[in-house]
Amino acid sequence: MKAEIFLPEDYRPAEDEPFMNERQLEYFRRKLLAWKGEILKESLDTIEGMKDSTRNIPDIADRASEETDRALELRTRDRQRKLVSKIDAALRRIEEGEYGYCEITGEPISLKRLDARPIATMTLEAQERHERREKVHRDD
Repeated sequence: MKAEIFLPEDYRPAEDEPFMNERQLEYFRRKLLAWKGEILKESLDTIEGMKDSTRNIPDIADRASEETDRALELRTRDRQRKLVSKIDAALRRIEEGEYGYCEITGEPISLKRLDARPIATMTLEAQERHERREKVHRDD
């Protein structure tokens, strides 16, 4: 069992401290867990809402509208399910000591990028190269 790491409420990872030290890792771990909790809560709210809305709607236009809303909601939930698995992968990288480093180059991912997108697995430059390559192959 690891010792509890104290983080002041206003703590933000800074460039002038060692990269991915215990405090930074704990900051990102908490950020990822809070994000995951938010998504799971929204999912439960959606399930409850869908249970409530399974009623017989006689008007065909209203029914079609409700079906469209439901399909959109399910697509959103599917995207969020994929996001939860990326969050879980990021939490695993924290545990394994690989978090914060680009999976392509091994270089540190900027703290600004990680703060904005804590599931990032590549530096911005590697991500842009990857996307350009993907676009080239898509156009074939």
